[in-house]
Amino acid sequence: MLFGYLRKRHSVSKLVVHLVFTAKYRRKLFDDAMIGQLREAFESACVKLECDLLEMNGEADHAHLLIAFPPKLAVSIMVNNLKSVSSRMLRLQNSHLERQSKNAALWSRSYFACTAGGATIDTLKAYIESQTAIE
Repeated sequence: MLFGYLRKRHSVSKLVVHLVFTAKYRRKLFDDAMIGQLREAFESACVKLECDLLEMNGEADHAHLLIAFPPKLAVSIMVNNLKSVSSRMLRLQNSHLERQSKNAALWSRSYFACTAGGATIDTLKAYIESQTAIE
């Protein structure tokens, strides 16, 4: 009956957010290999944050994520952690990535976040799967 819900000692929840991160200055930086590296980085960050990366894909200048997260975690904290971990890991694996700004930011400061209440998870998964890297 409660399949897919997060059951804790004093709460039952199902919080899912659709996130979109854009590259700094909307530059087309990511190829298919880098999208795979981003997926690994996001998965690594999600483990530390006690989140589940349900789906991830992207294009040359942005990434889409579908994440289930616990109620104790603020979306803004999650976003900051995901961006910093992925930026650091991607730069370590791709020395050819040039600095996009003086502070070496890979991601734009802005982001899109939307709860998944208005659409089914399958609809969102299908949408994110359709987002592919373009060279």
